[in-house]
Amino acid sequence: MTDKHIEDSSAPLIEHLIELRQRLMWSLIGLGVGFVVCWIFAEEIYTILTLPLVNALEARGQEPQLIFTALHEAFFTYLKLAMFGGFCLAFPIIANQLWKFVAPGLYSNEQQAFLPFLIATPALFILGGSFVYFAIMPLAIDFFLNFQVPGGGEDGATRIEFLGKVNEYLSLAMTFILAFGICFQLPVLLTLMGRVGIVSSAGLAKGRKYAVVGIAAVAAVLTPPDVISQLGLGAAVYLLYEISIHLVGLAERKRAAREAEEEEEDAEEQP
Repeated sequence: MTDKHIEDSSAPLIEHLIELRQRLMWSLIGLGVGFVVCWIFAEEIYTILTLPLVNALEARGQEPQLIFTALHEAFFTYLKLAMFGGFCLAFPIIANQLWKFVAPGLYSNEQQAFLPFLIATPALFILGGSFVYFAIMPLAIDFFLNFQVPGGGEDGATRIEFLGKVNEYLSLAMTFILAFGICFQLPVLLTLMGRVGIVSSAGLAKGRKYAVVGIAAVAAVLTPPDVISQLGLGAAVYLLYEISIHLVGLAERKRAAREAEEEEEDAEEQP
């Protein structure tokens, strides 16, 4: 390879690196702005995330409270909340910058095919987070609070009462939301894989039993060791798996119809 060829090949690479740096800078700026906004409203975010626990405790006639045992614990908890909320706020900006970096290398029909997935990704994340917040978390919290022991009485049982640490509860709540939000991306992932031919609807349908085992394993790892949250995540993800089979099948039928049209056009052009 001559020096001229090396220079010609290195120029596009440098341009891509410059473009990547610009997109990363805008993403970091968006993340920083989101972090500052969420730091200002950290107490409000804390109130929202602790609302399922507060409702469960008040329903039992207990005073809702969380404690911190290290002097710096509350400060770093607010930092974690601000980072978590900042990422959620900045996600559309980050996705948009990713799209702007990838889109120039795609054909117009590929851009049109990819754009719905860009919109579906945050929508499914919000759907997963909302599902766990409004449905699964209250059930899981109520399940764990049932193991309290009032104490006293005729049996003389020792009192066991929930007195949670703020960082542990909020870490659990944020892990719940992130786990469900990420797992709800399964239709996007499988449909994209189906579009490029990595998976097929027939193969996904045939592998249902393996999918059930894999989903159960993921649910066991990402959720606390209780039946409610594991079944909730497992059932939701399996439903999304079944939806993905139909989406992949739809993509296959569209691709087959497009290829048939192209073959007909080629046949008409030939003398």
